[in-house]
Amino acid sequence: MGRIILRLDRMMVERKMSLGELAQRVGISNVNLSKIKNNKVTAVRFSTLAAICEALECTPGDILEYQKEEAGEEN
Repeated sequence: MGRIILRLDRMMVERKMSLGELAQRVGISNVNLSKIKNNKVTAVRFSTLAAICEALECTPGDILEYQKEEAGEEN
């Protein structure tokens, strides 16, 4: 099975927005946003995703990427 990769870091660079600024706009802690940014989460609430997209003026497709499983790769 493939997996979802969060590309939040890339979008933050494109929008020239710091972790602290985005965390404040979204209304979550720097620590929790850092976990999302670094793909250290297994789930993200839709309300959080919507707030991130609103703050960054993007769509979920801009920060979520599906990565197929490589042949012979197991989780």
